[in-house]
Amino acid sequence: MTFIRAYLRASTKEQDAGRAREDLEAFCRERGLTIAATYEENESGASLHRPELFRLLKDSKPGDILLTEQVDRLSRLSDKDWDQLKREIKDREVKVVALDLPTSHMMMKTEDAFTGRMFDAINGMLLDMLAAIARKDYDDRRRRQAQGIAKAKAEGRMKGRPEDAGRNEAIMDMLRKGQSWNTIVRATNCSRSTLAKLAKRLEGTEAAAG
Repeated sequence: MTFIRAYLRASTKEQDAGRAREDLEAFCRERGLTIAATYEENESGASLHRPELFRLLKDSKPGDILLTEQVDRLSRLSDKDWDQLKREIKDREVKVVALDLPTSHMMMKTEDAFTGRMFDAINGMLLDMLAAIARKDYDDRRRRQAQGIAKAKAEGRMKGRPEDAGRNEAIMDMLRKGQSWNTIVRATNCSRSTLAKLAKRLEGTEAAAG
């Protein structure tokens, strides 16, 4: 039996990885099909560190379908990493179907062997093309962002984030009370580098007071 496995991804924890769930479910309903399992994660598409994607592939049997909203949900990878992911997909004999790739929709149907191989070849070529476009878009955005930051610094417009004085004072109070760094990080969600700066500031304050 062929299973349809939906893959949902967003880049950051602030984004809703499940946003496209309804679109994928509607796509299957229109074809009289049902999604058997859903895999959702918040990871960068430019990284192969995708635990849920690889869990999906590990769970899959030959002929299963990996269904995703857009090809860029699957890959904004470099050529090398994309080749590695493609090999994994091919070795598992998983069919990739993306809502933004109409030719892939034919993979949902049972075809004779020749037709299936033809669609597989066409789909693979278009997947490569869209993955390359997605990566270029990622690289372009990163380059524009870096240029914008460099320009802002050169013009003296970039001052960094304003300090959260209330939170930082609370953190220093926790340090005064002898709470561990791990406890403070878990309670405030601050970075260890921020914590180190505040600890150093507290030492300076206490030294001056002494």
